[in-house]
Amino acid sequence: MSSVMFDYTRQDASGESCTAHAWAKVPAPLTPDGRARARARAAELLAREQAVLVAHYYVDGDLQDLALETGGLVADSLEMARFGRDHPARTLVVAGVRFMGESAKILSPDKRVLMPDLEATCSLDLGCPPEAFSAFCDAHPDRQVVVYANTSAAVKARADWMVTSSCALAIVKHLKDQGQKILWAPDRHLGRYIQEQTGADMLMWNGECIVHDEFKGLELELLRRDHPDAQVLVHPESPQSVVEQAHVIGSTSQLLKAVVDGTAQTYIVATDRGILHRMRQLAPGKTLLEAPTAGNSATCKSCAHCPWMAMNGLQGVIDCLELGQGEIQVEEGIRRKALGCIDRMLDFVKRHPESVAQPSSGFVPKIGVA
Repeated sequence: MSSVMFDYTRQDASGESCTAHAWAKVPAPLTPDGRARARARAAELLAREQAVLVAHYYVDGDLQDLALETGGLVADSLEMARFGRDHPARTLVVAGVRFMGESAKILSPDKRVLMPDLEATCSLDLGCPPEAFSAFCDAHPDRQVVVYANTSAAVKARADWMVTSSCALAIVKHLKDQGQKILWAPDRHLGRYIQEQTGADMLMWNGECIVHDEFKGLELELLRRDHPDAQVLVHPESPQSVVEQAHVIGSTSQLLKAVVDGTAQTYIVATDRGILHRMRQLAPGKTLLEAPTAGNSATCKSCAHCPWMAMNGLQGVIDCLELGQGEIQVEEGIRRKALGCIDRMLDFVKRHPESVAQPSSGFVPKIGVA
């Protein structure tokens, strides 16, 4: 496997690349009465503004519940964007991280796209700056550029294909079968997994998700000894030592389906712990354990929860609707170019529906396929 070494500055004491900066902006916990009032106010504003809330599985459970209660959606980034594109609402409130808001705007340019906090970003996005990535692409013009959804609009504008974790294997295999060599970005763990599964010639960007990168193989092995009957569910953004121990490897929705449809009583989950909220709702009788990270506080940056996802809160939803703040803008030239790689993926999935893994028993309500 080839790779290029590029890393954003993880140890900065200030700036948006510092997780401490993100954690410092996480909304303070609300009292039960305060939560009820905030949820009621947010629901009122969504109705007044004829807006719809789309939330990622990793955000606070109150936001997930609010989205479902008000006719919105809880899903992964691509399903969020597609739902927003197809929904009649003229205002979309995207609870997640910035690239998700940008994806929604790329697919819905005539709609107003708001976010509870525009500073909520992503380590994969930060670790793949457009200028450096463009230079990397220019140095390898013989390769098809395939980027993961967790990238900025400007990076997508430089790509031939965008993929999600649910369709990446099929698209990369398709390109390999056509004799294409691939330039992959930004997640090195997901890229390694795809390369192993497809045998494709892939040149890797050296990025990672701070949440999944912190899962530890040795600690997972020790936890499995304590729970020998547990099924291990792993997102492929995780390190190889963790992926190798998985019973199920898949996207957020695929891991959720594995819990809902599975026959085991106990599951060890190696992805952002925000998903446990929806898992517990859909599989209330099952035991869910967080896969181990490096530790707590001083010894891990994320501790199995994205600090930027945690910046989303009920008050942020209220503020963006009341004040009109947090609006996503994507320059039109960049938007048109980025739309090309997204449309190419959507067209491929439409022509090859088998490329997206689906449960044999059909859809689980409010989960989706990506």
